[in-house]
Order: sequence, then structure tokens, then C-alpha cells
Amino acid sequence: MSATCSKRLLAAAIHKKAYIYEIAAAPSAGPIAIFEGHNGNITAVCFHSEGKWLVTGSEDGTIKIWDLRSNSHLHRNYDNEAPVNDVVVHPNQGELISCDQAGRIKQWDLSENICTHELGKCYVWKINEERSDLPRFQAVTMFQAHNKYLTRLLLSPDVKFLATCSADTTIKIWSITPNYEFKLEKTLQGHQRWVWDCAFSADSAYLVTASSDHTARLWDMSTGETVRQYNGHQKGQ
Repeated sequence: MSATCSKRLLAAAIHKKAYIYEIAAAPSAGPIAIFEGHNGNITAVCFHSEGKWLVTGSEDGTIKIWDLRSNSHLHRNYDNEAPVNDVVVHPNQGELISCDQAGRIKQWDLSENICTHELGKCYVWKINEERSDLPRFQAVTMFQAHNKYLTRLLLSPDVKFLATCSADTTIKIWSITPNYEFKLEKTLQGHQRWVWDCAFSADSAYLVTASSDHTARLWDMSTGETVRQYNGHQKGQ
């Protein structure tokens, strides 16, 4: 649900429809508008600050903007390419911020009608300590590590490998080149649920991981095999 800043209107989503109510109306009063057009459950509703537009996000992978002043209602439609978990209007009222089930955060420019930024990938940053005319942190590369949420990433002590943990139940091991290129070396498989954390041994020969499947695993980095599984927790790590 979402209410306008003026507290005059309330929006509520039920399945694939969004209903608009007048808050001051009698309890028996029905909705003053019903917005239809999504093909999946609506997961997010929010108003523009002036209460002229309603924004909805849906499991059908779209974000829609509805004009409360128009008879046709549907004002804009954005293809998010993945089911939408939530969407909010930026405080500047000129942008939308959305998050989705692919683990991405997107920024949408309402004046240009495009997605201007996308987060959720793995970014590698270089710390600049020499040149004052450059930003202290510079993004030197970006790559898609997993197709679902990234929960943890860690450099090995010898700085030869990067480990990434994900909601897809896997851990991926990436080799690092001097040119900041990351090559997938191994995919560690065995956990049954989200992998939340990892830690390298001091010599970078082993990796320990913790998962929501109630287990921790010790992996041999040379083979990618589980050396030992630790059980005993009754809740996810």
C-alpha cells in the first residue's frame, strides 16, 4: 500500500490490479479508480509526491506509471526484464529506483524514459593515491558473476583469486590478471540453499563457506571438491 503526501489517496494492490481509494471517504465507499494492465502480481506501489502519478512494479517484469488525471490512466511502461521486487520514486521526483529478482538495482530517468544505471554486477575498484585530479576510487572493470543475488565476495590472501557467493547456491572462483581481467576457474557446487559467507585459509589453499542449508563446507582450491562438511546448526548461517 501507499498513500499520497497529502493523505488524500491510498493505493492498494491485489493480485494484478491496483485500487485507488479516497482516505476520507466512508468505509463502505469503493475505489475511485482501478488500474489494470499487469500480467503478474503487483509487488510495489508508490505515488509521485504531487499525487498525480502512481507507479507499480510487478512479477511480470514491468514497471508502469499511471496518470490519475487521465481517463486512459496508463502513462508509461518500462520493461525491467525480470520480476520486480520493489520500486520507489527518487526524492528528486525525476527518477525511479527499482530492484528485481535477478539481483539488480536500476535507476530510471523519467525525462529520458531509459534505465541510466544498473547495479548488481561485480565491480572492481582501483584506489588512486597518486593523482589528485582523479577520483580516489576508480572502477576498472565490471563483470556478471552470478544470475542471482551476490551475497559475498572475497580476495584470496595471495591475491590470485576472487571468490563470489550467491543466492544461486554456488561459489565461483575467479583468477585475476594484472590487467584486471577475471576468468572463471571453478564453480563450487554442493550447498542446497543460499551461500552467505566465505573465508580463505592463510595459504589460499582452502576455502570455507556457510549456507542457509545449515552447513559449512571446507573446499580444496586445487580440485574444487568438498574436503569436509560441518553440520549441527538448526538455522541458516
